Parts: sequence; structure tokens; C-alpha cells
Amino acid sequence: MPKRRKRVRRKYSPPKHGIDFPLIIGTLAILAFGLVMVLTAGSVRGFNTTQNSFFYVIQQLKWAIFGGAVAFLMANLPYKIWRRFSGIGIGLSVLLLVTVLYSSAGIVAMGSARWLKIGPVNVQPSEIAKLALILFLAHVLDRYPVKKLRDLAIPGVIVVVILGLVYKQPDLGTTVVLIITAAAMLWQTELPTHWFLIAIPSVSVPLYYLIHRTEYQWHRILAWMDPWKYANDFGYQITNAQIAFGSGGIFGVGLGHSLQKYGFLPETYTDMIFAVIGEELGFVGTLFLLGLFVFFYARGFYIARKCQDRFGRLMAFGITTSLAVQTGMNLAVVTGIMPVTGVTLPLVSYGGSSLVITLAEIGILMNISRYAHLNTDSGGIIGEVKSINQ
Repeated sequence: MPKRRKRVRRKYSPPKHGIDFPLIIGTLAILAFGLVMVLTAGSVRGFNTTQNSFFYVIQQLKWAIFGGAVAFLMANLPYKIWRRFSGIGIGLSVLLLVTVLYSSAGIVAMGSARWLKIGPVNVQPSEIAKLALILFLAHVLDRYPVKKLRDLAIPGVIVVVILGLVYKQPDLGTTVVLIITAAAMLWQTELPTHWFLIAIPSVSVPLYYLIHRTEYQWHRILAWMDPWKYANDFGYQITNAQIAFGSGGIFGVGLGHSLQKYGFLPETYTDMIFAVIGEELGFVGTLFLLGLFVFFYARGFYIARKCQDRFGRLMAFGITTSLAVQTGMNLAVVTGIMPVTGVTLPLVSYGGSSLVITLAEIGILMNISRYAHLNTDSGGIIGEVKSINQ
């Protein structure tokens, strides 16, 4: 038995230093900001449905505590250990995605089968698929370098299966997040640039065809192009978000004083919470939150660049990219830059599965930071994101 423990120690070397402090501060700041906004944005809905204005923030706090415990565990487990579970994670994701689509355990809400009831909790398999796909691609791209297009045969099939099952729910927003994350990680391979240029129309044309054939998705495109023309129909959500931003002005109407949360703006504490932030805290409040996100993601990319092994760099890069893409998509949707997709704002929007998986990803990123060669000065925090192959 003692010999086995020695082999484990040799395989997983001890961390070089503690968890990256700026990463911890960024995470806690955004999470605290999110809890405050869930409290105010969900207060009206909470009172109307449960007679408790604090219902949603209490639930979110419970998930934050549980997710924090998961993050602490991840931060103290050597990140290389997750290589062993990359195949299991993908298999479990496929199983859960198939179950949510084709079994009675799947919960259908607002026309989408995205949640799976497991005991007393509802789990969102697509959130698990995000992390599983990152771990799988980091393992495959590290162990089997992609130099030619044919090298993508097996991982490509698996990625397509995951994308197809998520889109089938239907969940176009998460599908796009997965596509961009996978493409960003593949960008770090030795594939020629022209293959990525060819892939853009190869993906865009079928995606446009599918959206055009799906009535509610096509309505979202029409509402995006001219929301006020459809203000009483499928443009209702985005027009009320614009009203919220316009009402907030520079400094906002004051924390807790939103009018849009009184039944005018749908999903105030989930997908559209950024609109409530704009209304209550104004342009200044939204800039403050954006600054926190920029700081957090810049630090994530910095950790990825400073990690000494390829698997860790790919994993840190994939996690940071996935969360950054999700953040960008949510902000773009709420501000009307792109059509409504149903993507939540990481660490801010209400949602148990999303929050726990996000904190688990951050926990892994924290562990990677313990092995990376980080500078102690602030100069490395906001630097340009260099290629992960370096």
C-alpha cells in the first residue's frame, strides 16, 4: 500500500503555490453582485408565487454554497486527474441528453425539454455537457495532436452527436456556445487556417436552414431585425428590455426600484437579469459588472497561457472561452445585438445547475492556477491572449 501512495505522489506533483488570488476575488465579486440582483429581480415573482420575496435568492444562495464546496474540492484535486474521466464524462453527457429527450424523466418547460428530474433536484444535462466536452477535447487534442483533417474523425463525430442532442431539446443558445468553444479549442491545433474559414459557411448554412424551418426560432430573427414591429408578440421581451435600459439612464432608478420586474419583462431573474441591472443601476452599474467580467476572463486566459503542460492549457482555455462566450451572448441578446437565445449570465442569473457547473469549472481553473507560473505583478492580468501552443 505505501508503494502505491508513492506512485500517486510522483504522478501528481504538489502545487507550486496557492490559488490565484485575483481569480478568487473576481469570482466572489461577480457572485456577490449576482446574488444581490437575484434578490431584487426575483422579489416580485417570488412573492407572487410563494408569498416570499426572498425565495429565489435563498435558493440561489443554497446552490452557491453547494457550488462553492464543489469548487473548493476541484481546486484541491490535481487537474490532471480529470483526464481519466474525460471519456466517462462524454458518455454520461450523451446518456443524460438522450434521457431528457426520450424518457418521462425529462421536464418540458416553454416548449423545451432541457431539465431532468433526479430525485429532489432538476438537472440540466446541457450544462454538464459543456464541461464534459471541454475535458474530452483537452484530453484528445493533447494525447492525439490534430495535424490533418482526418485526425478529427472520431472526436468530430462525438462533438456532432453532443451538438445534435442539445439542439434537439431545442436549445440553440447552448448549441452555439458549444460550437464556438469547440472551434476555439481546435484553433489551438496544427490545422491550417483555411479549414476554419471553410467551416464557417459549412456550419452557418445548415444552421440557417434549421432556424428558418423552426417557427419560433425564425420569429426571434424577425423580432431581432425589427423588435418594435412585433412589440406585442414575439418582440415583447426585447422591447421591454430596451425600455428597462432607457429608464435606467446613467445612474439607474435605484436598487430594488425596477418597474419592469412587475410583470412587464419576462425572465427578469434569469436570462434578462442584465436588463434589470441596467434599469436599477444604470449605465454605471452595467459598466461596473462588465469590468468585473473583463478582469475575470483576462485572468483566466492569463492562467491558461502560463500553464506549463498542454492538457492544462487547453482545459483552462476551454473553460474560460466557454464562460466568456456565454457571457457575451447573454449581454448581446439583452441589449438587442443578437436574437434571443435563452443563454444565462454566468454567476449572475438564477439557476442551480448552471451555477454549480460554473463554479466547478472555476474550481478546476483555480487548481490549474496553482501549477501555473504566474507573475505576482498586475502586468500579466490584462494582456493579450496568446496562442495556447506557445
